[in-house]
Amino acid sequence: MTAYILADIDVTDPARYEDYKVLAAASVEQYGGRYAVRGGTVEVLEGTWPTNRFVVLEFADGDAARRWYTSPEYTAAIVIRQETSNARLVLVEQ
Repeated sequence: MTAYILADIDVTDPARYEDYKVLAAASVEQYGGRYAVRGGTVEVLEGTWPTNRFVVLEFADGDAARRWYTSPEYTAAIVIRQETSNARLVLVEQ
């Protein structure tokens, strides 16, 4: 069952956030995930959605997504993300 991690991110320190992107990308690949969406222009079609950066990660299943999120590699990246942005992440299993 495919699983997706959806991230809505408001970057507050763009220069340092670049460090996070490097670490996060390496960890996503290492744990078998892939970026389906990574940034780009967001157009709100209904309601209000104050997203500045939107990311969608795809994993084989929820267990793989959880292994990535709790991995030592991504845990190191989380510290930088939390210092350089405000983010909301959800896991959706299909």
